[in-house]
Amino acid sequence: MSLLTLIVFALFLVAIWFFFKNTQKLGWTVLVALVLGIIFGLVIQNLNSDSLSTTLNWISIVGTGYVRLLQMIVMPLVFISILSAITKIDQASKLGRISVSVLAILLITTAISALIGILMVNVFHLTSEGLLAGSNELAAQSRVTQRAATVENLTVPGIILSFIPTNPFADLTGARPTSIIAVVIFSAFLGVAALSLRKENEDLGTRITNGVEVLNKLIMRVVRFVIRLTPYGVFALMIRMAATSVNLLPLLNFLIASYIAIFLMFIVHGILLSVNKINPFSYYKNVFPTLAFAFTSRSSAASIPLNVQTQEEKLGNNSVIANFSATFGATIGQNGCAGIYPAMLATMIAPTMGIDPLSVSFIASLILIVALASFGIAGVGGGATFASIVVLSTLGFPLELVGLLISIEPIIDMGRTALNVNGAMTAGTISSKWIYKTKLPNN
Repeated sequence: MSLLTLIVFALFLVAIWFFFKNTQKLGWTVLVALVLGIIFGLVIQNLNSDSLSTTLNWISIVGTGYVRLLQMIVMPLVFISILSAITKIDQASKLGRISVSVLAILLITTAISALIGILMVNVFHLTSEGLLAGSNELAAQSRVTQRAATVENLTVPGIILSFIPTNPFADLTGARPTSIIAVVIFSAFLGVAALSLRKENEDLGTRITNGVEVLNKLIMRVVRFVIRLTPYGVFALMIRMAATSVNLLPLLNFLIASYIAIFLMFIVHGILLSVNKINPFSYYKNVFPTLAFAFTSRSSAASIPLNVQTQEEKLGNNSVIANFSATFGATIGQNGCAGIYPAMLATMIAPTMGIDPLSVSFIASLILIVALASFGIAGVGGGATFASIVVLSTLGFPLELVGLLISIEPIIDMGRTALNVNGAMTAGTISSKWIYKTKLPNN
């Protein structure tokens, strides 16, 4: 049965290849692959456990292999792209405006997402009472307790210091949770140094710029090779998700509330784009393949190459802003993982602590804490789980609920990751509009 399933899987891969060859439309091919993956995963879900496990292990060569290829190019792409972009700008002072603009939009949208999460909990009357803990949930609670120790002494100065690279070569290997930001900072220093040298010696500055640009073109060609594999990676990733889906009934209300909150935040992003005279329909049409990958891979960091390429080629964003927003958005101000999710958990727990979840003081303090935690969560890594731990620990709330929701965590995380990536692209698009007056190529 496993062999037959793998043969059918291979035939689907060939069919996807033919579809893309005939249409040359990556977005539509990704959509077709996503739907086929869900259907195929649901069909093979009824295989016996041993056969299903073996089959999924082979299918993971395509899905996980694709994710690893993207992870392979993340650090080189971030390093070279930012360095190349900075060496092309006219004034180094624009770096400050870019950083402030991108970070401000990320943090403001995270605060809005937290408010939406709070409202959804109250609309659906969600509470932490009555949730049953199975073996998986109990094991998750134990892991949450252990991880909580890593954030007990977390301070804002410590977070800021963790961003500063001490060994940029180690950070290029992703050795620390904040390695990506450290690489951005190192690249920015090199870029500013190149601009300074160009003022003193125009010939030397030109040679440096040309050399960096050659490396940038080489890396971008590798990126193009990998991105063309997106439909096949999405197909395989969706098969695993659909084939291993769990019983959602006990936590269905929380799942529905979470996805409504995520959907509403996508609308908020669209409104922000409209206010800045950017067509949200054209925007979402252009970013769909990137969101589809983020949804299936559940990795904001692995989505960085797609994120950058989409911003530069599909949205027409300035390359410096595209790289800054994609990089910072993968670790700071995550609307889904660090905004909606911890806010919902804290609001669900509040009544058990004798706190009115509708009180203005609670809502205001929770939004502020979530926004600050979304900035600092990059110091410890771990996405939504660590964001929730930081927020709940700051409020003095128990952490058990983080483990109790482990059964539906992967399914919610798909939507959260897509929202995180969209938040980064929205920040980049609006910032590019503000600073460089750019607009969508097809507007």
